[in-house]
Amino acid sequence: MRNFAIILLMSITPILTSYGQNSTNKIPDIVQNKGITTPLHKANVGKITFMSNIIPLEEYRESDFLSSFEIEENSDLNIRVFLGNSLTNYLHQLDTTLTVDELVKKGNYQFSFYVDGDLLYTENLNSGAGLPHQKNENTILRKPLLSSTNEDSWGRFLWMRFYYRNGGEAALESGTHVLKIEIRPYLDNDGIIVGDLIAQGEINLKLAEPGQVAEEQIAIQPIQPNSGWELSKDRYDKEKIRELNQKIAQNKFKNITSVVVIKDGKLLIEEYFNGANRNTLHDTRSVGKSFASTMTGIALEEDYLKSTSQSLSEFYDLTKFSNYSAKKDKVTIKSLLTMSSGFVGSDDNYDSPGNEEKMYPTDNWVRFTLDLPMDDTKKIGEKWDYFTAGVVVLGDIIDKSVPGGLEKYADKKLFKPLGISNYKWQYTPQNVANTAGGLQMNALDFAKYGQLYKNKGTWDGRQVLPSDWVKKTMTNYFMETPDQTPYGFLFWNQKFSVNDKSYEAFLCNGNGGNKVIVFNDQPLVIVITATAYGQPYGHSQVDKMIQRYILPAVLE
Repeated sequence: MRNFAIILLMSITPILTSYGQNSTNKIPDIVQNKGITTPLHKANVGKITFMSNIIPLEEYRESDFLSSFEIEENSDLNIRVFLGNSLTNYLHQLDTTLTVDELVKKGNYQFSFYVDGDLLYTENLNSGAGLPHQKNENTILRKPLLSSTNEDSWGRFLWMRFYYRNGGEAALESGTHVLKIEIRPYLDNDGIIVGDLIAQGEINLKLAEPGQVAEEQIAIQPIQPNSGWELSKDRYDKEKIRELNQKIAQNKFKNITSVVVIKDGKLLIEEYFNGANRNTLHDTRSVGKSFASTMTGIALEEDYLKSTSQSLSEFYDLTKFSNYSAKKDKVTIKSLLTMSSGFVGSDDNYDSPGNEEKMYPTDNWVRFTLDLPMDDTKKIGEKWDYFTAGVVVLGDIIDKSVPGGLEKYADKKLFKPLGISNYKWQYTPQNVANTAGGLQMNALDFAKYGQLYKNKGTWDGRQVLPSDWVKKTMTNYFMETPDQTPYGFLFWNQKFSVNDKSYEAFLCNGNGGNKVIVFNDQPLVIVITATAYGQPYGHSQVDKMIQRYILPAVLE
């Protein structure tokens, strides 16, 4: 939560009577809903109302509809929406050929956010948001936008996506603004169909300026001795970095713990925040996946693995696992490296059988993965889908192929050559170094890892990682689409824009906003660590830090 106050003044736009349950609907309902049973509901059909504390519906009165509200740290803001019908019935009006189950699986609410009359963001909620019986029955919704208890609700995450990722923060940065929210039903059945407006509400919203912070929180932190790096003498725009430090101190950029910039192989910037320091071991979550790619390249160079074309059947008797098929025999190391193995597994879909959250409670993560069926809609090596469990299997393959196992092999072949001694692995239930993520190191050591790739695999004159493996790792294997970021061998590819110029980089990404960024055509490696785990703003705020402050400060 910001360290400044937000004052809300609410006005509800009158809603036409066409929002009533069946006033204009000539298509019979497909499910029985809870109806409009109270005078309050009947008088407010089609309205989005606002409240702070969660007032039980039976106690809710029009006098509780907020006309003004001041949001401070750890405050709460909720919407209660009065609808004329249930979602499933609204969806039925869009396509009368679909069954109830099909409607529930293919549709949901569409939210649109306007600021001062300009449409900033429209989102079709994932069809998995909300339980089927809620979609079938409910005619009143209560969802948090801001929650001091981090209530587990799609409403809170929807607001964060609007605010932190899609223009809300910039549009509402200062002054008084009109925020308008509209709700419609939508279906995705071989194309998006959007229904009529079913609810709306407006808020006059004023944001106060953030509080002042102490000079020591803004000042550039001097680089202390014994960093293990040669110090850069290059100039950079220190005022930009002071501005960045101020934003972090004001909590506009949340949960940031370190920023390190390496230029031309030398340490240029080293900043720590929120209690972290040079010795802090940062849990960078999925940044650790990239290390599985590194160790695969080293194992291939030393002939412990033969090629990226090796298939799972060379390492496991797949007939002993559930859902065996000939297609499973054809899953290759390369497809595990590129998240294109074709299993029924997607971390972007919580309902997916192979979602990582379903893996962690099991007692054998490799068996969990190899028991999964194959997806007939995914062609191995061609269909990208973020799949943590596949990287666990890759780690297991390395562990059983290299002498002494993955952990000892990585220490000997990677960490010792880089001079990295203080690090911590997490482990799978089988006590194998966990390549799903969670490898902890300090920020300067993560910078060494990034610089190794910038050096095309060399460190202090020694070829630690084959240069051709670095090239293969930093190759896009998938074309960029609205649903797909270009991806290499467990490295992401991203372009950062500064003053209408694009700067391409490959990077390790981890939940919470953790990044190790290696720029293609600039002599830069940037490490940012953070603890905004599970927060929608985690990565987007770091992108803003890089594009608005760090790159403008250090680019020549």
